[in-house]
Amino acid sequence: MSGGVLRVVIVDDHTVMRAGVVALLAAEPGIEIVGEGGDGRAAVELVERLRPDVALLDLRMPVLDGVAATAEIVAGGTGTRVLILTTYDTDAEIERAIEAGAVGYLLKDITRAQLADGIRSAARGETVLAPRVAERLVARMRRPAQVPLTAREADVLNAVADGLSNAEIGRRLVIAEATVKTHLLRVFAKLDVSDRTHAVVVAMERGLLRRPGDGPSGG
Repeated sequence: MSGGVLRVVIVDDHTVMRAGVVALLAAEPGIEIVGEGGDGRAAVELVERLRPDVALLDLRMPVLDGVAATAEIVAGGTGTRVLILTTYDTDAEIERAIEAGAVGYLLKDITRAQLADGIRSAARGETVLAPRVAERLVARMRRPAQVPLTAREADVLNAVADGLSNAEIGRRLVIAEATVKTHLLRVFAKLDVSDRTHAVVVAMERGLLRRPGDGPSGG
C-alpha cells in the first residue's frame, strides 16, 4: 500500500461489467485502479508486474479461470490478496476459490460501499464473504445440535481473538494460509456467523475459547 492508497487490479472478461466496476471504485477515496484485464492469464501477469494490494477477479474467464489464476497469484508470493467478484454462488465454486487462496468471495449484486469495504478488508487479509454466500455455507454445514469446534478450529479462532491476521495464524500454527481460511469458514458455519468478530463473540459466549493463561489446544 502506497501512501495509504490501496492499489487494485480488476480482471473480468465482460468489458461492460469491468468498466462499471472501475467507474464505481473511481469515486471511492483511498482506492486506485492500477490495471485491468480480460482473462486469468492477464490477471497473473498484471499482479506480477504491478504488485497491487488486491486483485479483484471474475470467476469464469477464458485462457485461465479465476480459481487457477488465484492459485498462481498466491503461489507467486507477491503478497497480493485475491478477492473473487462473480455472479456464481454455488458451494463448489465458493470452496474452490477459497481453497485456491482467495481471501474472499463477493457477488456482483453488492453495493459500491460493500465492494469498497470488501476490498479494504481483503487488503488486511481478512476473510470477506457476501451475506448470501455466508448463508449458503451456514445452511449447508449447520447441524441440528450445537457442533463443537475441533481442536484446530479452536486454535485458529483463539488466534483470531488475539488479533492475528490469517498469515500470522498460519505461521503460529505452521499451516498454510488457505488452510486457515478453510478452518474459519467451518467455524463461521458452526457458529452461524459471517465474520471474524462475531465468531469470536459467539465462541466466547459459548465458552469455546480458552481463558487467559490456558495453553493452546492440541491436535
